[in-house]
Amino acid sequence: MKRRKFLTSLALLGLTSSLPVADAQEVNGGQPWEPGKIHTPPAPPKKGGLQYLTEHEFDTVGAIAERFIPADEMSISGKEAGCAIFIDRQLAGDYGNAVSLYRLGRFVKGTPEQGSQSSLTPAQRYRQGLAALDAFTQKQFGKTFIQLDGDQQDHVLHAMEANRLDLGAEVETPVFFELLLQNVREGFLSDPLYGGNKDMASWKMIGFPGARYDFRDLLSKKGQKLNIIPTSLIDNTL
Repeated sequence: MKRRKFLTSLALLGLTSSLPVADAQEVNGGQPWEPGKIHTPPAPPKKGGLQYLTEHEFDTVGAIAERFIPADEMSISGKEAGCAIFIDRQLAGDYGNAVSLYRLGRFVKGTPEQGSQSSLTPAQRYRQGLAALDAFTQKQFGKTFIQLDGDQQDHVLHAMEANRLDLGAEVETPVFFELLLQNVREGFLSDPLYGGNKDMASWKMIGFPGARYDFRDLLSKKGQKLNIIPTSLIDNTL
C-alpha cells in the first residue's frame, strides 16, 4: 500500500474504546490536577521477550507490517516502527482477550454490515489466521509467508483483501485481513509507550505534537512554523 493511500485511508478507520462511559461533571474552583503531572498514566507494558505471539508468528506479523507500510523518504516502515511488538502486547492483554465484547453466544453468521459474529477473540483469530496463511502459502508456493519475496507477499495480501484467497472454513479471510490492517495502523500511530511508533516516527511525519499538556507557550506564534518535537507518555512516566 502506498503511503499516501495509507494516510488517506486513516480517515475511514473507526476507533473504538473500552473505557466506561461517565457522566460529565462541572469543574469549579480551579483545576483538579497539577500541571505537568500525569495522575493516571496507563500501566507500562511488561518488557522482556514476546508476550503472546510465537517467534515465527511475530516475524510473520512484522513482514505483513512491512508490506502494509513500506519505508520511504517520509518514514521508517511498519516493521521498523515496531508494529509487531505493539500487536504482541495488545494480544496478551484485554484487547486480545476481548474482555469488552459480549461472548456468551448464541453466534450466528450475520450480514457484512453487521460485522463479524464470532466467539473468537482477537488473539485466537491471530493464532488461527497466521497458521492458515502459512498453510496456504506452503501449498501454493512451497514456502511460509515470510519466505516469500515482496511481490509474492503483496499478491497474497491483495488476494486476502479482495476475498479471493481461501484460508479454510474456520477463517473469515476479509475479517482477518481487516484486523491485521487495523492493528498495524494502530501500532504505527500509537504512543510509543505501547511498543510501536518507534522514536515517534509517524508523529514526526504527520506533524502530530503527541501527549503535550497544553500549548500555551505557542499561542503567541500564530502563523509561524512551529517544528514541535513530539512528546510521548513514556517521557512522563520514566
